[in-house]
Amino acid sequence: MRASPLAPLGSKEALVETLWSAVSRGTERLVFEGRAPRSEWERMRAPFQEGAFSFPVKYGYCAVGRVEAGPAALLGRIVFCLHPHQDRFVAPLGMLRPVPDATPARRAPLAANMETALNALWDSGAGPGDRIAIVGAGVVGLLVAALAARLPGAEVLVHDREESRAQIVEILGARFVGARELEAAGADVVFHASASSEGLALSLAAAGLEATIVELSWYGEGEVAAPLGGAFHANRLRLVSSQVGQVAPSRRPRWNYARRLDKALELLADPRLDALITEEIPFTDAPREIARILAPGAKGLATLFRYRTES
Repeated sequence: MRASPLAPLGSKEALVETLWSAVSRGTERLVFEGRAPRSEWERMRAPFQEGAFSFPVKYGYCAVGRVEAGPAALLGRIVFCLHPHQDRFVAPLGMLRPVPDATPARRAPLAANMETALNALWDSGAGPGDRIAIVGAGVVGLLVAALAARLPGAEVLVHDREESRAQIVEILGARFVGARELEAAGADVVFHASASSEGLALSLAAAGLEATIVELSWYGEGEVAAPLGGAFHANRLRLVSSQVGQVAPSRRPRWNYARRLDKALELLADPRLDALITEEIPFTDAPREIARILAPGAKGLATLFRYRTES
């Protein structure tokens, strides 16, 4: 834990007291382990990051807090900001997105993951009535399932090695299935979010003729085997990368980052999504707990740092 002086408050800035911040396990694990690829150091910079890769670096981008000082219209408002884990911070007004009243502050840190899921759904072209397969029931995979299950008539199948996540999948309106059933699905669209070569192979196997596989996993410096033999070409499969750093091309003429983030915060009003938050840790305990949270194979889904006991 490090102390850092706050910059003087400018006329177009606000001081925010943090209430919650979420750990983005996939990306933060790569940073924590020093595996952020050198070629991606600039693109991976988080807003308000201090330091540089690999270390020391202040990282994170899922903070929710209350405005303590700034314009009168924002005083006391709960806001989301793409800011590292920090108990108070000063940010430009344009970087603060008000959290809708229907979305609890505790759930709002999932907005960055919800943006990723929404962008992926746009990238996929999935529509009503489609059979949609999701490999990897982590936070992003489950948020994709929650959104896909809202499409009229869609059949949403989810697979994960952790069978304990079946109950959450069902709560979100999707169906948890084994690998064999998924392989026979002939899905119209497949989302891969397991960050494993086995998951990618299963995703390719689950895809039907001329289907789209959307790759959501971020491997960092790791290498992954992509089984592009077999029926990959005969079935004319389409493997698409999806990354939240750009708005999906299908929406880019009309959507900017602020509009997309506002929609993500609105979509988090669904109380079923509380099931994705499996651990709260006092921020003061972060130095002791972070290695466990980011360890490979760590149990649980979203982990939150709690900054105030009454929040």
